[in-house]
Amino acid sequence: MFRRRPVTALTTAVLVFAAMTFPEVAAQAATSTFQPVADTYVDGSVTGTNYGTSGQLGVDNSPAKRMFLRFTVSGVSGPVGSAKLRVHTDDVSGAESDNGGLFRAVSSTTWSETGTTWNNQPAIDGATLGSLGAVSAGAWYEIDVTSYVTGNGTYSIAVTSASTDGADYDARESGTATAPQLVVTSGSTPPPTGDVLVGAGDIADSGAGDTATAALLDGIPGTIFTLGDNVYDNGTAAEFSTYYGPTWGRHKARTRPVPGNHDYNTSGASGYYGYFGSSAGDPSKGYYSYDLGSSWHVIVLNSNCSVVSCSSTSAQVTWLKADLAAGGRPCTVAMWHHPRYTSGANHAPNSSVAPFVQALYDAGADLILTGHNHQYERFAPINPANQLDTARGIRHFVVGTGGASHYGFGTILANSEVRNSDTYGVLKLTLSASSYTWQFVPEAGRTFADSGTTNCH
Repeated sequence: MFRRRPVTALTTAVLVFAAMTFPEVAAQAATSTFQPVADTYVDGSVTGTNYGTSGQLGVDNSPAKRMFLRFTVSGVSGPVGSAKLRVHTDDVSGAESDNGGLFRAVSSTTWSETGTTWNNQPAIDGATLGSLGAVSAGAWYEIDVTSYVTGNGTYSIAVTSASTDGADYDARESGTATAPQLVVTSGSTPPPTGDVLVGAGDIADSGAGDTATAALLDGIPGTIFTLGDNVYDNGTAAEFSTYYGPTWGRHKARTRPVPGNHDYNTSGASGYYGYFGSSAGDPSKGYYSYDLGSSWHVIVLNSNCSVVSCSSTSAQVTWLKADLAAGGRPCTVAMWHHPRYTSGANHAPNSSVAPFVQALYDAGADLILTGHNHQYERFAPINPANQLDTARGIRHFVVGTGGASHYGFGTILANSEVRNSDTYGVLKLTLSASSYTWQFVPEAGRTFADSGTTNCH
């Protein structure tokens, strides 16, 4: 619930801010940070009271509280590449909340910071910009508002909450260290050039995670991959229609899927193959390959080894070796559902897929993408025995972040470089002639990120 405190900048908050690191922007771009010219909140239980001089901003639903922010953007030249609203939660004990609020645009830019009350608050009449889930005390959170902040001008944003466990944010009166920020990047920032491959695994169910990740795909062009367990719980045609269709399904025409164990909970994965059709390959196999751009070969394998054998002498591995031997492209990425290596607590490393990894390593492949554990993990380039190999090693990713509820981590394996278990998102790969750039793109309102570039073998 909301608590007022004196208008001072707390030492703890300053230290939290100082420890933060924000993404670097390319030299061709200009980044400007703006603080609010006005901010306040209104309270439905005291309808005539103004809180414009308070050091905190509250959102709640019992009693109803709404907060308002106004920024003036000036001096920006060139097109706006990105605009991020950053807010800092109050750092007093008990300030955590299960709902950080819904952020919306407001058309009015003339409301008074010291005169606005519940009775005369501006209409919250603009587009939804994003939302925050659970928030912790004394932390920064970020909302992408690029669709709204398009250049110089004045912008108003309102935040509401449907939760009775309200969230508290620092106001501009709390001091510059924790005041809200609008960070605008403008100018020419050329993205990495190349073909884009983007996706995740463990995707669609009755929750909101798949909606959040599908929204990310709306703004990312390229070929979409899935990493299995496309729909929960049983991969039925009805589940594909009800859960996958309205979210990731709107990108079906550009999707190349991978089958997971939940997809095979329906006999023969008939829901999966029926939904994706020829894009999923031969229903009796579930493995296939295709070329992307002029330099990359993409291999999809079926790691449901009790259904389609994965042994070193199986038809699948025999096909894999022949496909790799055919060559023709200098760079190779392979993907399937069950990870050979993972630090996840729910599913252990899967030795059944070891023949896949050995064949790919022998052929000089570059990347392996898997899901199954509902989290993100990146390994260093490794050989088939999970030993660091900077010369010929394959970088492994576990990207089970498509929307199903998160899993935790257990024993952390050697060569695990980056991990996250609380953020939905997609892995975006920009595939160039002789290298690849990876970027984990988080759901709106989350700040976890991971990126880098590596040359092909």
